[in-house]
Amino acid sequence: MVAPDLTLEMIVVLCVLGLAAFLFVSEIVRVDLAAILVMVLLGILSLVPGLGGLADVSHLFDGFASNAVISIVAVMIIGAGLDKTGVMSRVAALILRVGGTSERRVIPLIGATVGGISGFMQNVGAAALFLPVASRIALRARLSLSRLLMPVGFCAILGGTMTMVGSSPLILLNDLLETANTALPSDQRMAPFSLFSVTPVGLALLAAGIVYFVVFGSVVLPARGLRTEATTGQSASDYFRRLYGLDTQIFEIEVPADNDVAGETIIDLTLSAHFYIIGTYYKGYRQLAPLVSTEIEVPCRLAVLGKYGVVSEYAQDHGWRLLPRLEVFAEDFAPTNAGIAEIVIPPDSSLIGKSAQELRMRKTYGLKVLAIYRGEEALTMIGDEEHEPQNIGILPLRAGDTLVVHTQWDGLARLQHDRDFVIVTSDYPREELRPKKVGWAVFFFVVALAMILFADIRLSLCLLTGAAGMLVTRVLTIDEAYRAVGWNTVFLLASLIPLGQAVQNTGTADWIAYQILAVLEGYPVWALQAGIAVLATVFTLVMSNIGATVLLVPFAISIAIGAGGDPALFAMTVAIATSNSFLIPTHQVNALIMGPGGYRVRDFLRAGGIMTILFLVVSLVMLNIVFG
Repeated sequence: MVAPDLTLEMIVVLCVLGLAAFLFVSEIVRVDLAAILVMVLLGILSLVPGLGGLADVSHLFDGFASNAVISIVAVMIIGAGLDKTGVMSRVAALILRVGGTSERRVIPLIGATVGGISGFMQNVGAAALFLPVASRIALRARLSLSRLLMPVGFCAILGGTMTMVGSSPLILLNDLLETANTALPSDQRMAPFSLFSVTPVGLALLAAGIVYFVVFGSVVLPARGLRTEATTGQSASDYFRRLYGLDTQIFEIEVPADNDVAGETIIDLTLSAHFYIIGTYYKGYRQLAPLVSTEIEVPCRLAVLGKYGVVSEYAQDHGWRLLPRLEVFAEDFAPTNAGIAEIVIPPDSSLIGKSAQELRMRKTYGLKVLAIYRGEEALTMIGDEEHEPQNIGILPLRAGDTLVVHTQWDGLARLQHDRDFVIVTSDYPREELRPKKVGWAVFFFVVALAMILFADIRLSLCLLTGAAGMLVTRVLTIDEAYRAVGWNTVFLLASLIPLGQAVQNTGTADWIAYQILAVLEGYPVWALQAGIAVLATVFTLVMSNIGATVLLVPFAISIAIGAGGDPALFAMTVAIATSNSFLIPTHQVNALIMGPGGYRVRDFLRAGGIMTILFLVVSLVMLNIVFG
């Protein structure tokens, strides 16, 4: 291997690389702004005589139209469409149902799910799809989103190593082997890898990543504040604890067949049991606004709002089963969908003088009245030893009454312009879900996925086809699509692409590779393989993983043949190691989660540093077991 000469352009590129690393680590400015500054600096330096090879100024901004960036934009839109129809919310509910609210149980489930999906689609796409899932899980389980998104992102990267179509380097590998074979004698030519050749290695890496976060997550993951229900209205528990000192929660109860509660009305049961029934489920039919005159039919499930001790004792006395968490009603009463609100009856309301029962408040407006403020008096349906429950449903409403209600947020949004009410609560989600569009959303997602897997079509076009289909069928409006795109991620990635091109085009990458490999000359085969893996890891931090793969695979094959090693094994080592991108947020997935997770570069250095070492050890061991 001939040593490349160090040119002035290489020196300048090395200085720009050092500046970029300093800006990323020091965080003097935001990382997306740092990337923009680096791109602008490259463009300006390219105008200096003798430095024209740094960047082609006429193509400096081509990164904004690159395959990677357009793919990210498209997959964000697809993810928003799936979320808008409730698909991702159901996935979140399923994960919570199995894993509960424990971080140690949720992380393996969400990590394994996103990792499995990432094996068959680009890892950035899988991560983008799970952004809304992680957000909803964090909200419902009262977990910090920053403690979920990094496992999601890292597991998406790890999952991409499970098949030969899971990441760009692995997709490229067989083509690179075919090219290299043309220069090799027939007895040294390498056979192509099949779709699942790399699966044992990828599974081991994904399992190692999940175990890492389960064991060390409490130490390495940042906690940037809990995502609580306070961000989307007031929770029933917090509201009643503050107002009345009642520790109330929403519980789900299973009432068996032939139970003595059969035939009782909801209002009678509410007043006698000291808790409020806010939902019923009987023979597959779920009713979220049952009339107070509704009779209980068994066997059934009930969603009740009350004090734990009261509900638990009543359930035990009457042969009911108090479930540890919401199951049937998990989605309906999630903080993202429902909660406590305050509504005032204005002086000109047509409801004055009528009771909630007369107005059929629950059926007509979707409001379950839990309490009424009337002057200095507070009347409530929920009581305990110190607070006598009252049937406020029969009290005529007065001007100035403040109703404390439990409601679905979409129903509350519809009342915003009703002159009979003044909505006091303002901090609730006004998101309009479109469950009727779920068929179109899933259809176009499957179309995009099928195009990726079974057609030789550019990734960005496949994903844009799915996104455009969702827009045409009104799963999303075009304005909602624009809002779904994380533009900080777009600018971060697009602005770094010229730097990666400068590293490669000026020969800086060749020079760095030679300097490192020269140090390893004469070492045993396993040390050379480890050196190749470390080199690939370093390169993928400062340039695209595709560029690093294209550059290093020929080097790795030459080194393996010269040292008497397996060239295919060395080539696969490069393709796997270029996925080892956990240290800084230059990888597409890391850039994607950085903003929503509120991460800083030091967070990636802390959590990603250990992950990088773990990745190298596990991948090298497994590669030699599987292909050695």
